[in-house]
Amino acid sequence: MRHQQIYVDGKWVDSSATDVIEVVNPATEEAIAEIARGTEEDVDTAARAASAAFGDWSRTGVDERASVIRALADVIERNADEVTASVVAEIGQPVSWARRASTEMAIRDLRNFADALPRVLWEEEIGHARVRSVPSGVVGAITAWNGPIRSVCLKAGAAIAAGCTVVLKPSEVAPLTPFLLAGYTEEAGLPPGVLNIVTGTGPEVGEAIVTHPAVDMVSLTGSVRAGSRVMELASRSIKRVALELGGKSANVILEDADLPRAIAGGIEDAFRNSGQACGALTRILVPRDRIGEAERLAAQRAESFVLGDPTDPSTQLGPLANRDQYDRVRGHIERAIDQGVKLVTGGLDRPEGCDRGFYVRPTVFSGTNEDRIAREEVFGPVVVLIPFDDEDDAVRIANDSDYGLAGGVWAAQNERARAVAARIRAGRIRINGTPIDMRAPHGGFKLSGIGREMGRHGIEDYLEPQAIHG
Repeated sequence: MRHQQIYVDGKWVDSSATDVIEVVNPATEEAIAEIARGTEEDVDTAARAASAAFGDWSRTGVDERASVIRALADVIERNADEVTASVVAEIGQPVSWARRASTEMAIRDLRNFADALPRVLWEEEIGHARVRSVPSGVVGAITAWNGPIRSVCLKAGAAIAAGCTVVLKPSEVAPLTPFLLAGYTEEAGLPPGVLNIVTGTGPEVGEAIVTHPAVDMVSLTGSVRAGSRVMELASRSIKRVALELGGKSANVILEDADLPRAIAGGIEDAFRNSGQACGALTRILVPRDRIGEAERLAAQRAESFVLGDPTDPSTQLGPLANRDQYDRVRGHIERAIDQGVKLVTGGLDRPEGCDRGFYVRPTVFSGTNEDRIAREEVFGPVVVLIPFDDEDDAVRIANDSDYGLAGGVWAAQNERARAVAARIRAGRIRINGTPIDMRAPHGGFKLSGIGREMGRHGIEDYLEPQAIHG
């Protein structure tokens, strides 16, 4: 399959690229497609189309935008099998997980945006001034490979709901699912030019988007390194940025918590999407006198996961999404072993029955918060158990991180867990495994980024206040 076109102004047009990028199925290590390695010229074409469409789209009413967003959710729902199959092929998500956590969640995100639109404070009077919330303009959306449908819907969906137009650069690792979205937006009634898609690499297409004079705001999901580069480039023209970056989130299990339940829930959270989740709770903090029990429970849960063909409904963990990530995760595991961190289970051996594909064994270490494996984001099925002495020590360890994206607290009483959660410097904290409410904001402190996604707060990230006096 060869895609040499970009999506601009409501139609597919030839890219000016002369090179292509291979898209590889991570379960088979075989190329499944080639896409255009987009150029600065492609970005210019897309940005001009987005700029031309902005005037009309920004003046549409809230009801009209909500209707289009709901229609888009309906179209994706009707094509759920197609979307899910694309996600499975591109990044190796197990089909049962991909349908639930990628396809269905993206649909829910879009409907949440539509429901939230009337709740945005679009206009208010302050004294003799009228303050309006107005769209930021043309948004450059640079999305991540670990969520090829959801990451796009969270950014483009919120920006379009706010009245912005979008130039989207999907990850070159997983561009095929976003291609489907182009056709879906047409069916949903989105006007030409509101969503434009250019494929390519970060240094070429991504940086061209960030520096383009017609782009008013940039929203990126990616690594700290990528976020820092976006900020650097955006600062030259004083562009607004929204960054959803990495995490090394702590899961605090207090001494009165149900340890078996908390360990099982924590491991399940940490290993979702094969550990390729920025908000995964990859540091598990347990009372020092229960560390041995925690190790046994964590090993038992980690070893219970079924790895294999992601198209098989019984598979629970698929491969890592690409060769670079596979090598990187294995490098983290090897380094931790060489540095003497206790390996509880997992390691460098290939999972049984997985003779090809980018598979990594579910791995649990037991160490300290000073170990490198506890400091750096691994982005794979790897957790580290860390002992603490008392509640204050647990909070100290949880906050002793360069990141602040997510967290978890387990205790016998929710009130106690909430009190501890209030002391943790992270953007989202779950109490006793409570499911995430997707209408609430997602985002982090410190190196985890700037701004918020999901629900009303996600829309508001793409708005600017304008005061009219008199």
